[in-house]
Amino acid sequence: MEQAKISTYQLFVLMFLFQLGSAIVIPLAVGAKQDAWLAVLLGMIVGIVPFFIYYGLYQYYPNMLPTGYVEKIVGKVLGRVLSLLYILYFSYLTARVLRDFGEMLLSFAYMETPLFLANALLMLVVVYTVRKGIEVLARTGELLFAMILLLSNTGLLLIIFSGLIDLNHLKPILEEGFKPVVRVALTETLYVPFGEVVVFAMIFPYLNNPKKAKSAGLLALVLSGAALTIVTVVNISVLGVDLVLRSPFPLLSTIQSIQIANFLERLDVYYMLGSIIGIFFKISIYFYAAVIGTANVFNVKQSSQLAYPIGIVILFLSVSIASNFPEHVQEGLRIVPLLLHLPFQIIIPLLLLIIAFMKRRKISKTRGQTPSAVNR
Repeated sequence: MEQAKISTYQLFVLMFLFQLGSAIVIPLAVGAKQDAWLAVLLGMIVGIVPFFIYYGLYQYYPNMLPTGYVEKIVGKVLGRVLSLLYILYFSYLTARVLRDFGEMLLSFAYMETPLFLANALLMLVVVYTVRKGIEVLARTGELLFAMILLLSNTGLLLIIFSGLIDLNHLKPILEEGFKPVVRVALTETLYVPFGEVVVFAMIFPYLNNPKKAKSAGLLALVLSGAALTIVTVVNISVLGVDLVLRSPFPLLSTIQSIQIANFLERLDVYYMLGSIIGIFFKISIYFYAAVIGTANVFNVKQSSQLAYPIGIVILFLSVSIASNFPEHVQEGLRIVPLLLHLPFQIIIPLLLLIIAFMKRRKISKTRGQTPSAVNR
């Protein structure tokens, strides 16, 4: 592990920015139509459950990375395989979010720019930041968190004052019943963005106050869920369901609709700044997890040495995972949740927690102690 520590507030900031990340860029829960905001809210509520799984594992092994304690739980061979699979999982998701960024940038402002070049510019910044360590990333988050709050609040006020919001677009609520909302929540929003906090299992050991990890994580989940719910409500209220379904970047279309007093318009910079900040942190945290996990598995003392080679692989992967943006979106909606998110976010962590609990219980019975005493 890197010899570094972050505060509870820094953990909260990183989790909050990570949750927003690409979730404010992509169309979120559009399968539920005008009830998309309910699907986001339900996904957040259900997403608290896997967070407790990751936190439970962290309580058992507070000073170890998951790539280390998984070998203690299931054995060296299977543990090494699972560790490598998680590294690949984090690397693949890094490439997916990087692809989201490149597609957004090209469709918005740089139509003639090669996708590879746009992705390479951001990846270069990410690699540089990750090489500096988790403390630098956390301090950067503290600085940019205030900017995110300023941009989001002023943007919301401008939308309200422009008179674009029509709450009738949210009606009828639950037109097709609660089933579509539950389906979308359990197949989409549970995994993206809320289940993605599995990556913070790689960050928890760096916390300087382990007792507050649960409160910081839950607060970040709830507040980011509330923010994404508000964004979804605003998008539907301004654009209507049909436009939201057709738009690859609904929030961008919403911001572009702002017009006040015939002179305050084309405020796309609000969207771009907020999106780039969020995506930067999401990519950085995924990338950091992949780098530090690789260093831990292969006993590399200087994990920063791995940043550039892994970064290059991810860069090429980001432009090759799909031939075009619609294909990339469909993979994210149809294939990735069941084949990747479900096992890596829920099934495997739950099985690890059950096995760890049984092992601790067996040891406690042998020694005549409680599981918590054994843990200490």
